[in-house]
Amino acid sequence: MDNPVIIVLIVLGVLLFFVLIWFISTMNMLRRKEVKVNEAESGIDVALTKRFDTLSKMVDTVKGYTKHEAKTFENVVKWRKGMPDDLTMEQKQEFMQKLNAVQADINVAVEQYPDLKAEKVFTNLQRSIADVEEHLQASRRLYNANVSALNAKIVSFPTSIVAGKIGMAKKIFFEAELSKRADVKMDF
Repeated sequence: MDNPVIIVLIVLGVLLFFVLIWFISTMNMLRRKEVKVNEAESGIDVALTKRFDTLSKMVDTVKGYTKHEAKTFENVVKWRKGMPDDLTMEQKQEFMQKLNAVQADINVAVEQYPDLKAEKVFTNLQRSIADVEEHLQASRRLYNANVSALNAKIVSFPTSIVAGKIGMAKKIFFEAELSKRADVKMDF
């Protein structure tokens, strides 16, 4: 064992082994974080689907009271099929904006028909919508927290080396619509 070449090869082999173990464990950690992001994105899909279903039921209820609110109902009919499975995060945000417009139209219809406000089914649906909105907000927060954790790892050295080697890129955050970022004007 006095041969220096053998000692150098053993040291290099041990170093290579530890680098390989580090690379594999870092890659696995990044993949687990990516799974968390995908799981959180699925939670947003579930919340959007629940919101869509609840709004559809509300539209059916409102429809019984407001036969001539054609524009609102035409928009809902377009989206009756629900949200397609293969949408990107940007497309999901656009779909959500369209549902927001439908909800706003429903609220206008409700103001025009005071009897509808007293309807027990409608009141329950309004509570359901509030619950759905809270669930959607929680899903967005979870998604953004997971994206933040993944992106922080992807851009941090030396993990960024592994992320680059396995082709992992930063994920985009779920952002609020421009109209909801503006300050709320309150007139009394």
